[in-house]
Amino acid sequence: MKTGAKLLVESLQREGVDTLFGYPGGSVLPIYDELYDSPLRHILVRHEQAAAHAADGYARASGRVGVCLATSGPGACNLVTGIATAYMDSVPVVAITGQVPTTMLGNDAFQESDIQGITMPITKHNYLVKETSDIPRVVQEAFYIAGTGRQGPVLIDLPKDVNTRSVKEPIVPEKVVLRGYNPTYKGHKRQIDKAIELITTAERPLIYAGGGVISSNASPELVAFASTHGIPVTTTLMGIGCIPCDHPLNMGMLGMHGTEYANFAVTECDLLIAIGARFDDRVTGKIDTFAPNAKVIHIDIDPAEIGKNKRVDVPIVGDTKAVLTDIIAGLAKKNASEAWQKRIKHWKQNHPLRYGKDNGCLHPQFILQQMNELLKGDAVIVSEVGQNQMWTAQYFCFRHPRTWITSGGLGTMGYGFPAAIGAHFARPDVPVFDVAGDGSIQMNIQEMGTVAQYNIPVKIAILNNMYLGMVRQWQELFYDRRYAYTELPPVEFVRIGQAYGIEGIKVESCDEVMPALKAAVDHDGPFVLDFRIEREENVFPMVPAGAAINEMIGGHPPS
Repeated sequence: MKTGAKLLVESLQREGVDTLFGYPGGSVLPIYDELYDSPLRHILVRHEQAAAHAADGYARASGRVGVCLATSGPGACNLVTGIATAYMDSVPVVAITGQVPTTMLGNDAFQESDIQGITMPITKHNYLVKETSDIPRVVQEAFYIAGTGRQGPVLIDLPKDVNTRSVKEPIVPEKVVLRGYNPTYKGHKRQIDKAIELITTAERPLIYAGGGVISSNASPELVAFASTHGIPVTTTLMGIGCIPCDHPLNMGMLGMHGTEYANFAVTECDLLIAIGARFDDRVTGKIDTFAPNAKVIHIDIDPAEIGKNKRVDVPIVGDTKAVLTDIIAGLAKKNASEAWQKRIKHWKQNHPLRYGKDNGCLHPQFILQQMNELLKGDAVIVSEVGQNQMWTAQYFCFRHPRTWITSGGLGTMGYGFPAAIGAHFARPDVPVFDVAGDGSIQMNIQEMGTVAQYNIPVKIAILNNMYLGMVRQWQELFYDRRYAYTELPPVEFVRIGQAYGIEGIKVESCDEVMPALKAAVDHDGPFVLDFRIEREENVFPMVPAGAAINEMIGGHPPS
């Protein structure tokens, strides 16, 4: 006979879990009692939202399912933002929540919340387990659902009496079979043949690669496909790292804060090959002007995404790795036209990313370039959301997949610091940096207690302009510089770190940047870097809301 809590812990071990992130409470005390004697590593966060973000960061950095644990009521509700973040970015997370006993469900008992109902729109699937003997099967199914097809979060809600009740250990099936759930991995041959035909006849092809390339571990196939046929590649925010930053065919990120040359290329291409991307509004701008002259091939494992925002000429439902493998095998050697390649080269030479360097101020772009020079791509970089996120995407050179971790679809401020904690446990072999703004870092700044307690060597690089920077930028450009409630009072982040026992340095000039970065990397624990940057630095280029992506503020017309 085994308790439900015992069955849960054993089921997690069976799924290969080594680390989970959580916060205890009354309804999950039976689970925590079992964790006490288990080999599983539990990281005590300071807020349940951080547990969800840490599980998310672990999943993105490792490619495995991340796990978080919270008690009922407010504990479960505090996971919601993290679950929604994972859902929007298709990240495999299993969230386990405590619940009041089954006899009290629906009675507004102390710390009761209908977390199953609350999370229904932001999970791939969720469970309210009422029979202890169902726990092993439910855990097995949850991990299978989270990690297959279009990946995403799954929630398991466990009433306290289900955890304490003892039952004879049930038999766990060797294979998960779920009626109605059968993701398509292999692309349809006829559609692949149509795609090959379009690629063969195109003069100005362009690959538009998204996070699905990284999720399916298809970066080698993508690079081989692009290199063999001379097709330039532009990536979404989530697709950064799927092709090395310094690859001659890499056009960088496209969209609202994309490179000028990527946005020009999308506007002028005659074939757009969308791979694991979803044509979201931050990429497309005014949708009817996005790739207006192009035939569109769209490869995605989720059929609901194909044709959702943009008309598609050749839809291919399938795993990007499998589909690209078939396209490569069937496509004869054929390069993009020489004229197109010259055009791309001209744009890249004449429209590079740039920023003002001559006013003596500390520019965030310079900091990212210095960080890149020091780390040389051998690190995991996590960001918060806002200007810090865009500057990092633009100026840090990512050479490998799963080394860039950020909240894309939901745009969650406060995500980066706890996600960096999770990323460390997935990749303890490399430095992990959280690039933050002074606004976003304060949303989960309490996790300094977590990194201090476990001596987690996350380096916190705060680009401190004493503003909610991205909101202030919009107010400057579109609201006559009326900075309503976006200015923040100065904060001594180094002193806050010291209160937790964390070392740090405040940096106020360019010549201090590299020594400070080296000091952080050389330090064997967490470290705070408080960079006092130019206060009104903006992120450019920028596509205004409702404009076409080749109509960029801070850019120049294509020449």
